[in-house]
Order: sequence, then C-alpha cells, then structure tokens
Amino acid sequence: MFLGRVVGEVWATKKVQDLSGLRLLVVEALDERREPGAPKVTPVVCADPLGADLGQHVVVAFGKAARVAQLGVDGDFAFEAAIVGIVDDFDVPHAPASWRLQDVQALAAARGARKGAG
Repeated sequence: MFLGRVVGEVWATKKVQDLSGLRLLVVEALDERREPGAPKVTPVVCADPLGADLGQHVVVAFGKAARVAQLGVDGDFAFEAAIVGIVDDFDVPHAPASWRLQDVQALAAARGARKGAG
C-alpha cells in the first residue's frame, strides 16, 4: 500500500469487460523515493470504489487487496490497484510541504519550481 494524491481521471470507451463500470483515477504517490528493494511506479491508475475527488489524499492497495476492495472477491481481473481509503489527515514527521498540498494546480506549480531549481 501507499499514500497518494488523486491527480486525474481516466475514461475509456473501449476496454476489457473486467473494467466495465469501474471508475478509474490517476494517483501519484506522495513519497516518490525509489528504493531498490521496493520499486514503485507512479502515477498509478486505480479502481475507485469510494468516490475520491481530485486533490484528495488516498490509500492505494495492490493485488488481492485491491480486487477484494473493489469487487469483494479475488481472482484474475484486469486491474492491479484500487483506492481503499480516503485520508482525513496524517502525521508524518519531516514530510515535505508538498505532501499537504490539496490544490492540484498549486502542486503542479510547486513541482515545476522544484524541477527548475534542480
């Protein structure tokens, strides 16, 4: 699982039957550090059974946990990630200020400023 922020939504008129009726959101991990032992791919397209909004912090699960959260069963389905929680608040000592940004435009501006400084 990881803590992330909803940064977009995906619509697809042509898709496999497993994805029919699923709301798909794009989630960016808050902690984008890459550790060799636990590589992450971000952003991630997630099934959303909870109705998260753009800019909200969410908890994302993978694999069986994601499929059970979305469908109530595990099996061979065409999605690997699902939103399993909408975060009210969190306490992470020394977390960057960007973790708290809920406004997606402000987040993009902060990310652009960070890239320009590096």
